[in-house]
Amino acid sequence: MRTMSTPRPILDSPFKLAVIGCALLLASAGALAIFQRHALRSEMEQDATLLHRLASQRADQHDAHLTALSAIAVAANGERHDLFLDVAASIMRFYPRIDEVQLVPLDPDAATIGTSPLDSTTANLVRSTARASDGRIGLLPHPSRPHDYIMVKRSPNSDAARYGLMLGIDAAKLLGEATPFWSRPGVTLSLSLPDGHRLLGPGETTGTIRISRALDSASQPLLMEAGMAIGLDDLFPPVRTSLALLAVGIAYLGLLAALRQRARARAAVEQARLSALDSRLAHASRVNALGEMASGLAHELTQPLTAILAQAQAGRRMLGHGDVAALAPVLNDTVTQARRASTILERFRNWSRPQQMPVSACDLRDVVGNVRTLLTPQAAKRGTRLTFDVPSEPVRVTADPVEMEQVVFNLVRNAIEATGDGSAAGRVSVTLRKTEGRTVLEVADDGPGIAADIRPRLFTPFTTTRADGTGLGLALSQRLVERAGGEITLVDGGPGATFRVVLPRHEGIAEAAP
Repeated sequence: MRTMSTPRPILDSPFKLAVIGCALLLASAGALAIFQRHALRSEMEQDATLLHRLASQRADQHDAHLTALSAIAVAANGERHDLFLDVAASIMRFYPRIDEVQLVPLDPDAATIGTSPLDSTTANLVRSTARASDGRIGLLPHPSRPHDYIMVKRSPNSDAARYGLMLGIDAAKLLGEATPFWSRPGVTLSLSLPDGHRLLGPGETTGTIRISRALDSASQPLLMEAGMAIGLDDLFPPVRTSLALLAVGIAYLGLLAALRQRARARAAVEQARLSALDSRLAHASRVNALGEMASGLAHELTQPLTAILAQAQAGRRMLGHGDVAALAPVLNDTVTQARRASTILERFRNWSRPQQMPVSACDLRDVVGNVRTLLTPQAAKRGTRLTFDVPSEPVRVTADPVEMEQVVFNLVRNAIEATGDGSAAGRVSVTLRKTEGRTVLEVADDGPGIAADIRPRLFTPFTTTRADGTGLGLALSQRLVERAGGEITLVDGGPGATFRVVLPRHEGIAEAAP
């Protein structure tokens, strides 16, 4: 079973529209935040990739410098140190990140050749690293410069090595010429040796987004780490956020305007349909009421007309035995007029009587739905609550849909009018159900009910309890229901009044889904 209700359309509820609008703005803000986060991460990854590639290329150049300096040192054979220093000075001039070049003899008593004085601690560190080398370049933090690291290579690069060749490299300049992105607030950049010794940056890389990559250099796999802290200002830039929310708001208002225009157009079409339906029901009601009135008048006038006809015929026979010739035409005319009146009344009754028209199966759910649409405004005006309980599958009967609408319309309207004048809320329920071979429709209200003295003649024409009633509604409904092969009764018991209409089910081919 399904219950038919009259929910308030969303377009007519400012509160619901406001809630939907706020939800839409929140969803838009969330989408903007996700987009901004993705954009910031993409920008950071792009800049980090460029900086990583540049630092890796610079690190590879250091290997070439060590190789060239080692060749010069070996070729000089301990004599042309000026040539070594000239090349070292040229390298430092063109590559500012290389701030120190030292050629340290493995013999502690020999003098160190370099671009700047070298303390004994650093010299001993270079000697020990060169002696322990297996051919690979040693990578160490600079003993006296916190942001520098040193590269140590034995020269020549064999077991017969005589020198330890050292390059001092400024890690900050290795990452120099970075894009403005790295100077933004909340962005951190650090560089560490493979053993974890931090050369640049904070002690720990922080931020909502983090990137960690080692340089693509076999000799200097320094770890470059980047982090970015994302705040509300980053996720919701004022100008972009304002423009985005304004655009969403305008689009939402435009959509509401379009939907309301569409709703108004559909309401106009529906109103036209209901007006046509109301006119059709009103016409059917007037014609059927006229038929009832004609039937009542014919019943009342047939007996006196018949008596006049019989008396006129008797008078004519009596005159046939006398000589009152002047009375004969009058009596003949009386007989003629009496017959004519009887014929006219008979024709009028036949014309006003609802005609038996070919009918087919109609779905009573549609009938109930049309009546609900017509009478809901009247019920709301009186403060009456209408409830409809109908099956979800078709309920087909062999009857004229207009006549069935007239029956249901009369019953529901009477129930609404019986629930009071609007001072207290009333309730009218319409129930439609199917039983074996029958269809049952019940209309119940919680009004005062039907008085006991009226019940015996409830379905008699011109019987009414309202001052402005015609007393033809129930009589007409009974005639229409009986014509469809059913019956209508007043159910005893319970508060108010309950009318039950029982109709035979349509015995056609299996009913199809609507």
